[in-house]
Amino acid sequence: MITPPWLSVPPDGYGGIEVVVDGLTRELTNLGVCVELFSIGKSRIKGIKIHSLYKNEQYSHIHKSLYESSPIVLAHLLFAIDEIVKDGKFDIIHDHNGFLGPALLRLATEIPSLPPVLHTLHGPPFSSPKLSNNHGIPDNRPMWQQLANIKNLYIVGISKTLMREAPPELKRQLLASVHNGIEVKQFRFRAKKQKHFITLARFSREKGQHVAAKLCDELGYSLKMAGTVAGIDSERKLVLELANPLSEYRSYPDFRYYSDNVWPLTVSNPHITYVGNVGGHRKINFIGAAKALLFPIDWEEPFGMAVIEAFACGTPVVAMTRGAMPEIIEHGVNGFLAKSVPEFRKYMQRIEEIDPARCRQTVEELFSTHIMAREYLKRYHQILGYKSRS
Repeated sequence: MITPPWLSVPPDGYGGIEVVVDGLTRELTNLGVCVELFSIGKSRIKGIKIHSLYKNEQYSHIHKSLYESSPIVLAHLLFAIDEIVKDGKFDIIHDHNGFLGPALLRLATEIPSLPPVLHTLHGPPFSSPKLSNNHGIPDNRPMWQQLANIKNLYIVGISKTLMREAPPELKRQLLASVHNGIEVKQFRFRAKKQKHFITLARFSREKGQHVAAKLCDELGYSLKMAGTVAGIDSERKLVLELANPLSEYRSYPDFRYYSDNVWPLTVSNPHITYVGNVGGHRKINFIGAAKALLFPIDWEEPFGMAVIEAFACGTPVVAMTRGAMPEIIEHGVNGFLAKSVPEFRKYMQRIEEIDPARCRQTVEELFSTHIMAREYLKRYHQILGYKSRS
């Protein structure tokens, strides 16, 4: 199991991929699979052997220029490939490293002693002409097309929506999507809620925290916002960087997004606050106490871990109908799906209609780590079956 080198497994706070890998690794072990983890040295999973090139998290470099950040991932992947080849006894590689993972492992599959590779695509979405033309986003499909028909390299997405725009050239290598899962029992169910709303995500325009803040300001609701701002994870550090006109963070789009669109509302309204990055029991308490999680995304969200974490705590979700949200949220049952900001505003005022118990039930039945691990085990067997016939 090869994770990105940015955060530990499990993460201390923000870290969607790392939360998934932590739960998947533990549950695969419970199912009798021997798993070894390639991550940073700080990672700790009981009973799991950890291989690491980097001792500490590299997340402080993730937003830097490509020539500064990409060598970190490449070194991490090359180290993993070298160790796997030296061992010679692995049955399968499960990679979670964005674009660089499948690109590098595509070449590595030509090494006779290397086992087949399953790459989980966590995002971003495949490009489309509409996305490229309207938003100026470079087309990533040529990269994926170069991976077509590569022997022993397979791809699985975390939602059906994410894989909908996959290039047809990849058809042979695409396996059925596997939804992310969480360890439900780690999340304490709370039926009685307080009166405030929350957001829980890294701050960026596509996550839409400014919409949540603006609507809460208009409606007179309290809002507590958690997550990282361009890698900054504490309220104190964020305030210091905002007050510094020469801060290096001003070159980061996510920092400017917060500074220009969110911070002014926290200054003018004491009931709209940033609480820093939250993890562990603090995160569970943060989610469980909330009236609802607001998820006003402005992009095709591949999944949304915060949504199922909220459900596990019995906390309903109001989200935009974008990306995988219709696969997760049942409108009027565990939350609401809005097609516009006015609709979103209306559903915020109807949140008491949602039964917290139905939210919890959603995760237990559809999004547990046990279900996720069983599905991935099926994919492993499917891949090894392909290998035995080749």
